[in-house]
Amino acid sequence: MVGLYIGSTAQFAGKNLMAMALGLKLQKEGFNVGYMKPVGAMPGLGKGKEGDEDAFFVQEVLGLSQDPELVTPVLVTRDFKIKAFRTPCQGLLDGIVKAYGELSKGKDVMLIGGSGSFLHAGRYCSVDGPSVVAALGAKTLLIDRYNKELNYDYLLSAKDILESKDCQLLGAVLNDVQPGYMAEALDLVKPSLEVRGIEVFGVVPHDAFMSGIKVSELAERLGGRIITAANKADRLVDTFLIGTMQVENFLTHFQRHKNAAVIVGGDRADLQLVALEGNCPCLVLTGNLYPNDIIMTRAEVLGVPTIVVRGDTFSTAKLMETVQATQKLRAQVKINHGAQLINASVDFPALKKKLGL
Repeated sequence: MVGLYIGSTAQFAGKNLMAMALGLKLQKEGFNVGYMKPVGAMPGLGKGKEGDEDAFFVQEVLGLSQDPELVTPVLVTRDFKIKAFRTPCQGLLDGIVKAYGELSKGKDVMLIGGSGSFLHAGRYCSVDGPSVVAALGAKTLLIDRYNKELNYDYLLSAKDILESKDCQLLGAVLNDVQPGYMAEALDLVKPSLEVRGIEVFGVVPHDAFMSGIKVSELAERLGGRIITAANKADRLVDTFLIGTMQVENFLTHFQRHKNAAVIVGGDRADLQLVALEGNCPCLVLTGNLYPNDIIMTRAEVLGVPTIVVRGDTFSTAKLMETVQATQKLRAQVKINHGAQLINASVDFPALKKKLGL
């Protein structure tokens, strides 16, 4: 049996997508795949027991039915944190090892989902990534998501720390790399890491669809209210445009980004009408200002959801950036699309060979 810990250099890097894509591929090839997420930071209920929401979701996709208390033996609730801050944590790794032993029975491969940053998350209670990997004797795959730059220094540090624990960093996947950075990632970063002993199994390009979010979820995350065409709130928004310019300039930008939510002041009826007639996926009106009756009626007729939020245009745009960067992968259509993207970008034969499969 082989254990593979899938960690990342930061939160929301694509660990769950990688676990699902790899798990589905291995299952299709006839391998008996198990899964656990030793440390869960998103408490939820499943099968009448507490567990981690991400772990529940990954299990569902992989068609697994396992005891939540075994899948996530360390669940970080508020009570857990208070206790951990007041008294030294004891026995957590022992519990993880015991659960891993139960779940891995009869399995060919155990996929182990990381939580947060591989090196840092859970360090206060000694369940950080390197400690868990060492306790389980697993190999490690790290996902590094492009965010203005790639964290190559982090990857090198992780390699050194794992080697000091007699553990193996199997390699890395560079995820969500923007088009303008792709050449540098392929021609400079990837070869440089490989010379230093870190195999890069794939460089996954940025895909606008993967950063898309349902209008209903967007309204919830922005703390807003949908006031028109609520029946169309399952539309996906890929990106956003800020409407603070003259109509002519806005029209030029809007024509290049047809699937963008338009964030505009509630008093800018001129820009609102242009966006509606251009069939934008949704309007986000700022300043807690409701549109006039003409805009309301036109939005209903065209089936364009309108979200009213309290914040100003600038703060709403900044919040929108955060929402896009930190959203959870839940829609089946995005899972299928993401798996295809991973399959096309990651060298699975090389990964399997290094795993010994």
